Parts: sequence; structure tokens; C-alpha cells
Amino acid sequence: MTDATYTPAKIWTWNKENGGRFANINRPIAGPTHEKELPVGKHPFQLYSLATPNGVKVTVMLEELLALGHQGAEYDAWLIRINEGQQFGSGFVDANPNSKIPALIDRSGPVPIRVFESGAILLHLAEKFGVFLPTDPAGRAECLSWLFWQMGSAPYLGGGFGHFYAYAPTKIEYAIDRFAMEVKRQLDVLDRHLADREYMAGADYTIADMAIWPWYGALAKGLIYGAGEFLQVQEYRHVQRWTDLIAQRPAVKRGRMVNRVMGDPASQLHERHDAGDFDTNTQDKIAPA
Repeated sequence: MTDATYTPAKIWTWNKENGGRFANINRPIAGPTHEKELPVGKHPFQLYSLATPNGVKVTVMLEELLALGHQGAEYDAWLIRINEGQQFGSGFVDANPNSKIPALIDRSGPVPIRVFESGAILLHLAEKFGVFLPTDPAGRAECLSWLFWQMGSAPYLGGGFGHFYAYAPTKIEYAIDRFAMEVKRQLDVLDRHLADREYMAGADYTIADMAIWPWYGALAKGLIYGAGEFLQVQEYRHVQRWTDLIAQRPAVKRGRMVNRVMGDPASQLHERHDAGDFDTNTQDKIAPA
């Protein structure tokens, strides 16, 4: 329960000891904490990321582009260990002033282009290669509406429910109930929508699916926050069907491996610099801790 004696101060101050699990990286100011240039590989796209749901969106997209034969989508995926504060290096802050993964540098043209925020990266790549985004006005609007739905909804799942249910140093009943209710509502939104549609935007797989699946597909299978039973995720049968459909895609399986540092070692490819890295997933192909 909430401490009934707590009253917010007139002016908030930063208590470094009150950050819970992420106290070492959470802070109320932006900018770099240290000088560290980003490495640059040989491919047109340089990705700096970690296989959180937001990171998986982009590696799935890049692998899907390559699966379609778009060799111009070749990429180097560099590991950014956010729990160690690597996102606050000066080079990463230049790539993303918000210091969040993923960050992409598009070096396919004469002038490098930085793209940050996972939804912006998906849209950038879809427009660049002309795939996974409908071209008719109604289809495009539907796809982008669901893309931005995810961008607005997932913070309630992650920073809201996930934080208070799994990570907060104190279990607060009000906070958990409030965000659990919202996440259940979001799952119901998805389940009703997918009842008569194969994919989020209709009959075709798009960037809307790539954005939503890493968050809500993982939730549906109980893979994040250990909350599957708590939220009774098996009830959302249309979400379950859609989740399984996307999980079967070979490019999705590859994309989930890239920049992954948790789980079964066989499912991890800490860094990806060549398509052959998936076939030779040995210690000389993955980044050291």
C-alpha cells in the first residue's frame, strides 16, 4: 500500500538513493557522462542497440528487408549495454540526444543521417525501401495509426505496469492496479481488432506489426515481467494467434537474436556484422561483456 503519511515536497529534489533497480542510470538531466565515440562498420546502416522490445523492432525490420533481397539494408549492429550507462557516451548522445536505444545512422548516402526513436526508424526504413507500409491512403493511415498507437501505449506497459509490478523497490497496490487495468484494456483493444484481421493493418504484414509484436507478443507469451498469469494473457486468443503467426517468420527469429544478452546463450548474437554471424554464433562472433 502507499505510505499514507507521504506528502510531496513543494519543490522536488533528486534523491539518488531512491531510484530502485535503475538508480545508477536514471537521472533528471540529459547529455553525456563520458567521452566515447561510436564504432563504425562497413555496412550502409549502423545500429546501436540492445534487444529490448524497442531494439527488436529495428533488427526485425532490417532482417525482413534483407529477406526480401534488399542488399542495401545490410547493417552492423553494435551492442549498447544500457545497464552500464553506455547510452550516455558522447558518441551515442550525438546519435540520440535522448540517450535511449535504438539509434540508427544511415550512411547509405553522401551525408550520414541519424534516426532515433524506434517508430521513426521503422518509418524511415519503410519509406526508403518502399515496403511494409501501404501506399494507398487508407492503408497507410491505418498502418501509421497503429504504429503511433504502440508508441503511445507501450510506456504504460513498460514504465508503468512493468516498473511497478517487477522493478519498483516497493510494491504499491494503487500503482500496480492502475497500470494492470490499462494493460488489460490495451490487450482487449488488440484482441478485438485482430478478431477479423490477419495483421494489424489488414491482410498484409507491416511496420505496425513489427512495432507492436516485440512488446505485446512477448507479453502474450509471458516473456516479460513474469506477469502472464497475473494478467491472464491466455484469454486474448486473437492476440495469441497473431503472436504465433509472426513468431514463425525466419527474419523475426533472426532479428530477436541480435544484440540479445539474456536468456539461452544459443539465442544470443551480441553483435551482428555479417549475415553469416547467425550460422557461426560462436564466441568470436559476439561482443565481450
